Amino acid sequence: MPRPHASAGAKPANPGQTAIGWLDADQHGASVLTTARMLLAIEQAARQILPPGLAQVCRVARMERQQITLAVPSAAYAARLRQLAPRVAAQLASSGWNLNEIHVKVQAGLLQSQTKTASPRQAIPLDHDALDAFEELQRKLRPGSLADAVSRLLRRHRAG
Repeated sequence: MPRPHASAGAKPANPGQTAIGWLDADQHGASVLTTARMLLAIEQAARQILPPGLAQVCRVARMERQQITLAVPSAAYAARLRQLAPRVAAQLASSGWNLNEIHVKVQAGLLQSQTKTASPRQAIPLDHDALDAFEELQRKLRPGSLADAVSRLLRRHRAG
């Protein structure tokens, strides 16, 4: 199938829109895109109803007929979600979603793909006695990578 040639310097205006446009143009892709949009919309609606801690970890895994499957990362979340399921289903139905049942599924690795923010590293400066002990250690070490590492440690802490 021939593809249109783009000029060498031309870049798409918005790469995300190009991919969505491509998916939308294909019949199968449009179906996948419609399903994805629907799952995201119902997930957003469910998040408005759920308590904040549960809403943060809950994902819509599937929607079939008049039931949705909500996935959570642990049994504790699942137990709480099962308690809330009738109320959530009723509120979603009253806001226009055609559903009457919520299934809950535990998916242990659900949150692993999310980026975790590292806490700021706390460096505790070495006191004079500690630096003296490292100097003594450095004198007793044979030349090599450990001796080099102790040397760098001493330079770094003596300079600061």
